[in-house]
Order: sequence, then C-alpha cells, then structure tokens
Amino acid sequence: MKILESHIVPAISEKIRLQEYAVSIFTSVTTRSGIKKAIKKNLLLINGEIAQTGDWIKEDQKIDLLKETHSEKRIFKLNFEVLFEDEFLAVVHKPPGFPTSGNYFKTIENALPHNLSRSKEIDALTNPLPAHRLDNPTSGILLCAKTRNSLIQLQEAFAQKDIQKTYYAVVNGKIKNKLQFDSEIEGKKALTEVNSIKKFKIDQQDYTLVKLNPLTGRTHQLRIHLSENYTPIVGDQIYGKDENKYFKGKNLYLFAGDISFEHPATKEQMKFNLQLPKKFRNLDYYRAH
Repeated sequence: MKILESHIVPAISEKIRLQEYAVSIFTSVTTRSGIKKAIKKNLLLINGEIAQTGDWIKEDQKIDLLKETHSEKRIFKLNFEVLFEDEFLAVVHKPPGFPTSGNYFKTIENALPHNLSRSKEIDALTNPLPAHRLDNPTSGILLCAKTRNSLIQLQEAFAQKDIQKTYYAVVNGKIKNKLQFDSEIEGKKALTEVNSIKKFKIDQQDYTLVKLNPLTGRTHQLRIHLSENYTPIVGDQIYGKDENKYFKGKNLYLFAGDISFEHPATKEQMKFNLQLPKKFRNLDYYRAH
C-alpha cells in the first residue's frame, strides 16, 4: 500500500497510547473514530509493523498512515443535478426510484463518480460517498463527501444533530397547524415536527401539503409517524393506503427540500434548497381550502 502521511515521534513527556496520540499528528484523519477505523483496517504502521490500538508511543518511532485501496468500481451512468461541489464535498439532487447505496449496481453511490470529479486533497476518497441516505422512492438533496475527513465529520455532525434537514410531503387527510410526533421506532426515541402548509380536496378527499423536520434519524421515521397519525404520505407502498385515481401509480410524495450545515473544512455555514417537484406544484390546480 502507498504511504499517505508519515510522522516521527519527538521527545514525549508522558506515556501515551497510539489511539490517543495519532489524533493530533495527521491532517487527513483528525478524529478519534477515524483513527480507530484506520487501525482496524491495518492502515497504521509503527516502524513498518502493523499497529495496534494499545501500542505505547516512544520517541523516534516512525508512524505511517497508509492509503486505503479499493477495487475498481463499476460506474452507473445516471445523470443528476449537482447543486454544489468543491474538493471536500458535494450537494446533489437525488432522483426518485434509486437507492442511495447497497448491494445493487443502480445506486446513487455508484453514479457519483459519473457526476463528480475526484478530490485532489491528500485524503481523497477513491470515489465520493453519500454522507447519509434517502429512501429509494424519496427525491431531493443528498450530501456527499469527497475526502475521508469530510465523511467522518459529516457523519458525526448528523449523529450530533448539527445538520438540519427539511422535507416536504403530501399526506392523506387534514393536518391542522403544527404537530410533534414522538412515538418510538424500533424501541428508540424518534421526534418529528410537522407544519401544515396548504390543504387540498381532490375527488372529494382531503390532502395536506406539510413541512417535516426530523429531530432524530430513524429508518422510515417520517413515513411511520405520519402513518401512525392516520395521515400517511401519498404514494407510500409500505405504510400508505389505496390512493384515489388521481394519485394511482404515482411515486412517493416525499421530498428532501432544504439542508443547512457547517462545511467540515472551511467552517462556512452552508444552506441549500430546491423548488418543490412539478408533481407537488401541480396540486395548485386544485382549490386550496
């Protein structure tokens, strides 16, 4: 493997183990979790030998960080809109009908190299990777990492709820004003804020356009919470209901429209938003009430 970075241990005043020491010596891996993963993947060497988490650091040791190698990825040539891209990350518009990642060929992850350039940073990922996921039928903003350090920091920001995401959905039935759902999902705390935007009546049935802010990130959280409220998202094949003829056969009416976060490298506050899809906007032909 190719050496990514090297470090010679200077005189040290106290005993310290590799996992604690290595956090401060490399520019491409700067977090404890990142170092732990590198050790687990045998990417750290001490004097040419594979390092272990519990190794003690000594003066004049040479610590090498190796570049991770990957087999050649098959690229899925699916075009989609790139809202922003630099050497560290990208923000893309995910189309509906494709999984973000997984053991399939036709995934957004496999299409990222077709739409994005490879980073020139020292810790560049072999291929860009999604920093989070959107369900297969969900469209909208997807945040992607192009360097190892950006991926780690973005994933930690999601875990710490430092990244704000806003979704939009059309649901069956009426939702008045503002609600908060807090029922557990698979035994874990789940919180969703719901704001009513506009109400419609289509073929004598009530529908509501809502704005959704997930305060936690459980699988299918928005879809489950709205279904439990007896206002499932239109087009939900898992948690929904039979739709009237207007919506019959149409995709899930769930859209990731806004995101805001701190750039992991520049620390700039970033914010992106997308116009609602045409199928959402077409509902304006119906009289709101």
